[in-house]
Amino acid sequence: MNYVLVFRPEVREELDEAYNWYENQQTGLGDDFLNCIDDILNRICQMPESYPTVYRDIRRSVVRRFPYAVYYRIVSSRVIVTAIFHSRRDPESWKIRT
Repeated sequence: MNYVLVFRPEVREELDEAYNWYENQQTGLGDDFLNCIDDILNRICQMPESYPTVYRDIRRSVVRRFPYAVYYRIVSSRVIVTAIFHSRRDPESWKIRT
């Protein structure tokens, strides 16, 4: 089954912020970050139920190389990404988006 990715508005802001931070640390690192995010999103779309449920119906997939995780829910044929979240941020703050 092919799943369609849907992003909550906050996710775009989180990605932009993280990209800019990494790019300011080292040129090209922001692109590496986005490539890792793209890889994990592709894996999620292929097998969304393979990642653990961490809160209600929200699942989490940890990003390799960067301290981020993708939080999402499955609704029929859609994968709704609720957050792409740095692991050192308060984990309670993404829960208000559910």
